Amino acid sequence: MSSTAEPIRTIVARGSEVPDRRSFGWAPRLRAYIALTKPRIVELLLVTTLPTMLLAQQGLPPPGLVIATLVGGALAAGSANTFNCYLDRDIDRVMHRTAQRPLARGDISPTSALLFGAVLAATATALLGFRVNWMAAALADAAIAFYVFVYTLGLKRRSPSNIVIGGAAGCFPVLVGWAAVTGAVALPAIVLFLIIFLWTPPHFWSLAMRFDSDYASAGVPMLPVVATPDVVARRILGYSYAMVAATLLLVPYAGWVYGLAAAVLGAAFLVEAHLLRARVRRGAEPSSLRLFHASINYLTLLFVAVAVSAFLP
Repeated sequence: MSSTAEPIRTIVARGSEVPDRRSFGWAPRLRAYIALTKPRIVELLLVTTLPTMLLAQQGLPPPGLVIATLVGGALAAGSANTFNCYLDRDIDRVMHRTAQRPLARGDISPTSALLFGAVLAATATALLGFRVNWMAAALADAAIAFYVFVYTLGLKRRSPSNIVIGGAAGCFPVLVGWAAVTGAVALPAIVLFLIIFLWTPPHFWSLAMRFDSDYASAGVPMLPVVATPDVVARRILGYSYAMVAATLLLVPYAGWVYGLAAAVLGAAFLVEAHLLRARVRRGAEPSSLRLFHASINYLTLLFVAVAVSAFLP
């Protein structure tokens, strides 16, 4: 960690090396603000929220409630991601994967980004509180706080367990979705939370294996930076088995169609995780991005199965 701290400080000190693009027109600035929210991550979070609402309702909730929950959830996630970009702007300039983010490029001033994140958070809280319920609003605020204070400030630069614990922030949307419909959090929502919690390490570690040199140069102790590829692949496999087992816990609430989909999708995921481990053990190129992309497809299809099951007897 200490060996990489000085390069980061040096880059931050050289403000002239980051081009000031704040004189851009309104359209590029709008795109820059949208990029701060990390739209692809927001999209994935919403993919888990809507099916959860359908399952809680056992059908389609009132359209106004769905729209308010999804918009409020998107604003909350965008706020958390914006604060993350603000706090990580120094290491984002160091890492090739994140060097094009708006604050790393100088498209937006840090102060403007911080204000933007605060406005998004306040708007999300008000929308969810007044149009949905205050339980959903409180859970969304808890997700923002967890992502900012526990993951970004507390764990990311200090512990190889950063994404294991900090990844819980990405599990909150299912709690928000369930609470939006029922006004409370019940066992099925907790199972869905557990599924995403166990899914996060295989998903993120497979990405970090590909960009381990990026994280190393930035002084971020992601597991692939501090452990051998064999250790990382073994842990990915272990979390994958635990995740698939957790998906089966939802069968009593979601039904046999979901259960069949969970079993088939889980088997395919485990095959991919085993292939990653086999490539690592042979000393071949891990091609870990295969598992990363497969994990996105897996979660999407699993929650499609949750949504479909909500309309079945």
